[in-house]
Formats: sequence, structure tokens, C-alpha cells
Amino acid sequence: MNDQIDFQPILLGTDFNCYGMARSFYEAYGIKSIAYGVTHMAPTRYTKLADVHVIEGFNEDPGFIKSMREIAKNLKPDKKYLLLSCGDGYTELIAKHLDELKQWFVCPYVDYDMFQKLGTKETFYAAAEKYGLPYPKTKLIEAAEFTKPKEIELPFDFPIALKPSDSIAWLDIHFADRKKAYVLDTRAQFDKLLPEIAQAGYTGKLIAQDFIPGDDSNMRVVNAYVGQDHKVRMICLGHPLLEDPSPVAVGNYMVIIPEKNMEIYQTIQKFLEEINYVGFADFDMKYDRRDGKFKIFEINLRQGRSSYYCTLNGYNLAKYVVDDAIYHRPYDHTDYADGNKLWLSVPKKVFYKYAKEGPDKERAKQMLESGNWGTTAFDKHDTLKQRLLMHYAFSLMPKKYKEYFVQR
Repeated sequence: MNDQIDFQPILLGTDFNCYGMARSFYEAYGIKSIAYGVTHMAPTRYTKLADVHVIEGFNEDPGFIKSMREIAKNLKPDKKYLLLSCGDGYTELIAKHLDELKQWFVCPYVDYDMFQKLGTKETFYAAAEKYGLPYPKTKLIEAAEFTKPKEIELPFDFPIALKPSDSIAWLDIHFADRKKAYVLDTRAQFDKLLPEIAQAGYTGKLIAQDFIPGDDSNMRVVNAYVGQDHKVRMICLGHPLLEDPSPVAVGNYMVIIPEKNMEIYQTIQKFLEEINYVGFADFDMKYDRRDGKFKIFEINLRQGRSSYYCTLNGYNLAKYVVDDAIYHRPYDHTDYADGNKLWLSVPKKVFYKYAKEGPDKERAKQMLESGNWGTTAFDKHDTLKQRLLMHYAFSLMPKKYKEYFVQR
């Protein structure tokens, strides 16, 4: 561990995102992060890249802010403590308590007013409309309508995409057919699902969208870092070739090749700078062959779950936030990422079997064969126990794909 470093990363969450950020800090500075969450999770359970602390009730108030006040009491005055969220719920909690937390921590986050304008899909689409970002045709469905689905008129044909507007509240409900998001092929599926959602107790809005045709390889993901001066310092585009097919994790990216697209970069940069954003941002989008546009689904007000693909390709996420928020190095240019390494979060045999055939897959195969690839999950500096647990997690994936994968 590097004792000369004058700052300490504090990560909120113990998941895959947390592990990717801990790796980024370790690679850039040789420093071990400190992580707080509500439970031990596989990626960080046995890691030596972060000291993990589990606190009951930490993911909601009043437990969160009480715990942060206690943590603050033990901070050393000769260090800066950089607070980073690894999940939407923690981002919201930081935004709610931003003024108080800034007394003790460096917090590169938007305030609660902006969080409310961007933090749900509903409010994000209003911002997208205002600032000219392309997004899919969308209909908002109120909770009061869930029990009368046959009365809901949809302005587009099936198949449709259906997802919760409030992804944080969605995590608190449970029922047999609960998924992160849905693709519904028929009206009968729609009419059956909505009353089940009502009965489960979800009171937020649902987003029904025109389903953009095509498989996972039509998706794109963008991670960006915006400095305290509201200038985009780094923007990195990834081209997913395969997603997680399981109900609870559907849409999580599993294979990403790097890509550079200045039109996408400039569109995202213009939006972030016009709204005076600050901190990490993560966008999901899909190419619509019907009109040749990339349609944006959402913004996450944090780095993405798969965002280690940026660090892997030479754009270390930790370095951007530290240069800006800790050392206040002035902005002099934007890094438009252009990498050459494949990011993999499944066994190679799953990629070979399930990713769609075509030139993008061939390029990815060449990266694998030439050694230009990497993962978030496996770090040679970490413990054997951590790597063995991740190998076990990877070994379960072929069964998951066999059970759930649907080619579109």
C-alpha cells in the first residue's frame, strides 16, 4: 500500500462496480480503497484491493447518514477522503445529503435538484426532449392504471420494451416474474403483467417504449467524467456484443469491444456541459436501423457496472476524478477514448456460442487470440481466494445462458 498518497477512496457498495473502481485506484496509485455496503458480495468478499465494511441499514436513511457521520469522526485531518457511489441508491443518498457530506468528504456529484431532474427515466426523457437527445418513442404509465391494462392505449405496436421509471424503488419489490426490464411480444403479456406489478406494491411509473429491433450488438454504452468546471474530461464508448439474459440482471453488459464515434461523443458532451453536470455519467443507447439514429435509454449518475472497460483500454477512471476533484488540475482538453482491448465478463466459450456472428464478433475474436482483452473480475494482484470465487461464478454462466438466452 502506498503511504505517500494524500487521499483515500471511499466506495459505497460492495458489488462488481465497486470492484472495478477499487482495481482502478489500485492500478493508478497502488492504494487500497475502503468500501461500505449492506452485505458481502462475491466480487469484493475476499479482495485485498478494498477494506470492506458491512453496515445494516446503510443503503437507506436514517441508517446511511447516521453511519456517514460516525465514519467522519474517525477521518484523519491530513488526508482527503473521496466519496464515490457504486449504485443508484447511494448516488441519491449522496445528492440528498451533499452539503453535509462535503464538510468531510470530496463529493464529485450533482445536487439533489439535478438528481431529481435526471435520476428517473421519466425525468431524464423530459431533459432529453429539452436538450435534443434522441430517445425511443415512450409512453408513461401511472400506477393507478396498472389494474386496468386493457384501457391503456399504446402509440406503437408490439413488441414493446417495459421498464420501471424508478429503478431504485423497483429493487424493493418482489414477485415471480420480476425482471430488471421486459420485452413483451404480445398485448396478452402486457395485460397479464401490469396487475402483477400492482399487486407486488410498485407505486412508481412504468415506461413503455417502442422496441428498437435488433440484438445486443446494436447497443452502445458511454461512460464520461465531467469536472468541477462542468467540462467533459473523458468520454469512452463501448460496443456491447452480449448481455446478461437472466431476469434479475437482463441488460447488464457481458462483452464489450471499444469503439470511437465522434458524433456520439459530441452529442453526449454537449448535453452534459449544457446542463452543468459534474462527476461520472453512464449512458445506455441502441442503434435504430429504421432511421439510422442511436436512441438513448437512460443516464446513470455514476460510472457504469461495466465501466472498467474504460480503465482496461487506457482511460483509468480513478485518475480522472482524482486529477479533478483532489488535485484540481485545470481542464485543458477532452480525452475521446479510442481503445483496442476487449472487455469480457463471461467465459470465452459463452461469447463464442451466443454473440451474434458478424464483423464485430470477428474483431473481438482477433482481440482474444492476440491477447488484447481483460476482465473486471480477475486481478493478478488479488488473493487466490477472490480469483477462485470469481472462477466459480464464471462457471455458472453457461447454464444461465442455456436457460434464458433469446436471440432477437
